Amino acid sequence: MALIVQKFGGTSVGTPERILNVARRALETQREGNSVVVVVSAMSGVTDNLIKLAKAVSPAPTEREMDVLLATGEQTTIALTAMAINAMGGKAVSLTGAQAGILTSGVHTKAKIENIAPRQIRNHLKDGQICIVAGFQGQTLEGRITTLGRGGSDLTAIAIAAALKADLCQIYTDVDGVYTCDPRVVPEAKKIDIIAYDELLEMASSGSKVMQSRSVEFAKKFNVPFEVRSSFNNNRGTIVKEEFIGLENVVVRGISIERNQAKVTITNVPDRPGTASRFFTALAEANVVIDVIVQNISVSGSTDISFTMNADELEKLGGLIDRVASDVGAGEVIKKSGIAKLSVVGIGMRSHSGVAATLFECLGAGGVNIQMISTSEIKIAVIIDEERIEQAARLAHEAFGLSA
Repeated sequence: MALIVQKFGGTSVGTPERILNVARRALETQREGNSVVVVVSAMSGVTDNLIKLAKAVSPAPTEREMDVLLATGEQTTIALTAMAINAMGGKAVSLTGAQAGILTSGVHTKAKIENIAPRQIRNHLKDGQICIVAGFQGQTLEGRITTLGRGGSDLTAIAIAAALKADLCQIYTDVDGVYTCDPRVVPEAKKIDIIAYDELLEMASSGSKVMQSRSVEFAKKFNVPFEVRSSFNNNRGTIVKEEFIGLENVVVRGISIERNQAKVTITNVPDRPGTASRFFTALAEANVVIDVIVQNISVSGSTDISFTMNADELEKLGGLIDRVASDVGAGEVIKKSGIAKLSVVGIGMRSHSGVAATLFECLGAGGVNIQMISTSEIKIAVIIDEERIEQAARLAHEAFGLSA
């Protein structure tokens, strides 16, 4: 008998009919001789409505009470899913994150899972029940409800699979798996059968919306292989696992794009030890998340520093960077939105040359200007104008032979 953890996102449980579909799938899996744990998100739209309710009664609700409120979204889904399974003749029990033994840190709205003691889950499984667990939430040692932030239900499923030593973890979503690029941008994109943790991590951090990066990080840390597949059909999905030699034969695994980016350039920064840290310490204290950083070669004792961020983060900057620039004696601060990031990812880059040349050549031939370049061992990312991002993705996808 295998132990299978299945996770269903908001769109997969978005209506009563879809909840019934989830119930049928869980029952079918159990009747094939497996023990089943189902992790669910709130129904699509519910979390947004709860946030609106909070804002309607309080302009600045406390994070503690927001967690108490938002946790009810998943609790609605677990109860409805358990009811559906029981009505179909199965045996199911719903469990909140706390009841499932998920212990979290005390940081409200973005807590981290610190431990899982799945005693109740094991007991219910021994009784032949399907356990329906609320994703996205847990409880501190002091008994306070916390939520895990974006991608929290995926993280819950991966963590429970690790704690239970599950034989399989399935992440059900509204797509068939991980594609070589967003099919809405590149219609010829094809589904990837197997992808390494590191590759999906790079794609997730570069704009791919299939999985949140910290869920993949957790899976890699505890070596939890999982499958990303659709909840609306029975097609095989994408297996995500530790890399092996065969995976390195594919030089480029996929192309990711990230829109709504902004670039800040600080000119004529004095080339003295500790000057750059003044800027990035101030950004960290303002909780501004930075992505690509490029510093030019020093000329005549000064240099230019450029960095990118989500365009929404520009508001947090205010005059912060201008003040620091003035303090250190730097020149003009140039802020530009309307840019995007294109990333080419593949673990085969470690042992193959020419990837950068191919990327730059195809973009140049298409008249796409590159503003910034960033590289890692298995990724090359370029910053370009947002209005050219879809064209650039199609050019790169074709250049690396990724089409179906």
